[in-house]
Amino acid sequence: MKKILVFVTNHATLGNTNEANGTFAPELTHALHELLNAGFDYDLVSINGGKAPLYGTDIEGDAVNSDILASEDFQNRVNNTIPAGDVSVDDYAAIFYPGGFGLLSDLATNPTVAELSARHYEAGGVLGAVCHGPAGLLPITLSNGEKLLANKSVTGFTREEEVDYGTIDKIPFLLEEALARTARQYSKVQPWQELVVEDDRVITGQNPASAAAVGAAMVKWLSA
Repeated sequence: MKKILVFVTNHATLGNTNEANGTFAPELTHALHELLNAGFDYDLVSINGGKAPLYGTDIEGDAVNSDILASEDFQNRVNNTIPAGDVSVDDYAAIFYPGGFGLLSDLATNPTVAELSARHYEAGGVLGAVCHGPAGLLPITLSNGEKLLANKSVTGFTREEEVDYGTIDKIPFLLEEALARTARQYSKVQPWQELVVEDDRVITGQNPASAAAVGAAMVKWLSA
């Protein structure tokens, strides 16, 4: 069975505030729903291992989110994530970065995770990310010394969405600006509308509404 490596954050607050944060659960669960339905397994991996903080776990009317969160298997995995230093990327068909503000404070700059993702991509692997997840792609440097995103078109959470969400003054950095500076092209649509950008095994989604579509796009690439 092909497995997906899912990188989740260890950072449990919104930037340097005391507001509880971490990985935004629906962006993880909706992508997992697509991957699991297609027959893939997954591992949850974080920089330090151990329990991964989640938020967005109590959203009413989201059956996909509720069902996966209620799974004993999922809870065991999220409470016992694998340390990044203990994984071999050769064991995985793809890597996925769900969003949430937490990863802006760790995965967005971590050299160990970036090196694993670079090695995976250069071996022919697929990289997926949604919402703030593309921040995890920022530090990835290829063996030729170039940034992965230097020749890639991407999307990610927008400035307008940060303003709407009330986080513009609390985040460590503005993802839209960082992606626009690093990537070959950054695209966006109106706030909260679905957008997925696919560019040679790099698949990014703009916001929570795009999570399932990123998962579906990853399945398409992996099934090709």
